[in-house]
Parts: sequence; structure tokens; C-alpha cells
Amino acid sequence: MSENNKDSVTITDVTLREYGQNVPADYLNIFTPEIRVEIALKLIDAGFTNIEILSCIHPGLAPAMNEKALKKIATDLGRLDGVNLITLVPNKAGYRNFLDMDLGPDGYNHTIGIFFSAVEAHNLANLGRPVKETIDAYKKIATDAAAKNIRLVAYISAAFGYFDPENAVLFEADMNEVNNYIDLLLDLGAQTVTLSDLQGVAGQEKTGRAFKSILNKRRGKDIEKLVYHPHHVSGELAIANSKIAYDLGIRRFDSSLGGTGGCVTGAPGNQPTEMLVRFFQESGIKTGINEEKVLLLSEMVQKELYGKISLA
Repeated sequence: MSENNKDSVTITDVTLREYGQNVPADYLNIFTPEIRVEIALKLIDAGFTNIEILSCIHPGLAPAMNEKALKKIATDLGRLDGVNLITLVPNKAGYRNFLDMDLGPDGYNHTIGIFFSAVEAHNLANLGRPVKETIDAYKKIATDAAAKNIRLVAYISAAFGYFDPENAVLFEADMNEVNNYIDLLLDLGAQTVTLSDLQGVAGQEKTGRAFKSILNKRRGKDIEKLVYHPHHVSGELAIANSKIAYDLGIRRFDSSLGGTGGCVTGAPGNQPTEMLVRFFQESGIKTGINEEKVLLLSEMVQKELYGKISLA
């Protein structure tokens, strides 16, 4: 990268939420609330100020997200000033749980994350309902959250396309629709909008085309609020895609320790947090994160969790 491109980026670690959604019930004795709190505190100590921590998803789909565990994690972490803890809310029931667990600004002060897909087929597979129905429900949630001064972030899944494994069909995302969704979510009060390539269907060329299309349509408007969330079977290729996004002006990125995580519908993991931090810092780009602490934490997590828990 040239000297003129050097500045700073924001990295959100999504390990605890994404990895947690994929841990089977048989392994909850390893993926305990205590170890999750320990990882969160070590991420904060390393310099992270944005962490996806919980998900108010049905425990039948994600056993680690049962209400008892979520309450203990929220209580043990407490209210943390200067740290944005994000809890995903998939529907009205999840929002009720968010409020019942006192995660709003009068309690533990978490941020709500809402999400839907740019591709109808994936939204049906992931959330079990059409995109329009999902958006209509989120409009009500966002209105109520705003009245309660709850911070809001948003995610557009399959923003780069979706491969339906059952029918072996690749559904392309419409960039005009994606751009309209970005406007909609920002109008609902979202502080950031994350664009997710949840299956790693876009290589460097396609990633570049997609971002150029979106940014050209937006004419630079709200670019600082856009986040890139790549999944890929290869951490190196995910990092390469992030370089493309960075070169085009994106300054917010998601990653997970060791690159694990994925979607409950089946998707490869994320770009590794430790690799992303190293890449930016070797490029002279400030992250505000201690690379050595992240590496040690990644090694600990891979030994104590990934090495003992089979997600196959």
C-alpha cells in the first residue's frame, strides 16, 4: 500500500457470537459462560472496543445461547464503559429476551444487531421468512429501540450472493437492492451496516466490483458506516478481499479468533482476527489493538476450545 493510504481501521471481533452459535449442546461443559467472559475480557485488554458477544437466537438452534448462559455472561461482564458489546436479535421474541435480560441502556448497555439477507433464498433458509416480512418486523423493533435509546447496528447477509447447496444454484445479490437496504437501515437508526459474504462466494475481482458498484451509487455517502464481513475457507483469501475493500475506502472489518465461526445455515469461517491485525499493522495502518496479545489469545482459544470441540 502506498504511504497516502495509511490511516486507521476499526476491527470488530465476532468469535464469541459466531462460534457460539455453532457449539453443540454436548460441548457446553467446555464452552462455558466463564470461558466466554474470560475471552471477552482478554479481547478488551488487547484493545478491542467492538465485540459481538451474544445472540438472542432460539437455543434449539444454538444451545450455547440459552437464556441462563446469556444472563450469566451479561452479569459477569457487567456494564463496560467505552466498549460496544453487540447482541444479535433475529426477531420479536429475541428482542423481548434482550429487554427481559436488562441488556438495554439502563442495564448492561448492549447494542442490538439486526440482520436479514440480500438474497430471498438465504433469508428463508436462515430466518424462515421472506425478506419483506423480516424488514417489517425490524421496523417495529428499531422504532421501539430508538424510543428506549438502545444503540442499533445492522447486517446484510449474502450481500455478495448465496450458493444454495441443496439445489446447487448460485443466487446473485442485486447491488441496487443492497444499496437501498443500506439506506433503509441507516434511516432506521443503524450506526453501522455490515455487508457479509457469508460463504466466501466472492473473490477479489467480484468483491471489488460489488464495492465499487455500491460506493459509486452512494457517491461517498456514509462510507464510514459500512463494515465488511468476509467468510472464506482460506484466511489468506479473506484477508486479500479485505485489502480490496480497504483500498476502496472501507475502514471497518469483522473477524474471529482463528477464523472460526460461520452461519447456522452452513458456511465457512471468518477471516482470522490475528491475521487481519497483523496485515493492517504490517501495512502501517493503525488498529488500536495489541498484536501480541491477540496472537496469545488466539493460541489459547485454539488449544482450549477449537482443539476440544468438534463442530463437524
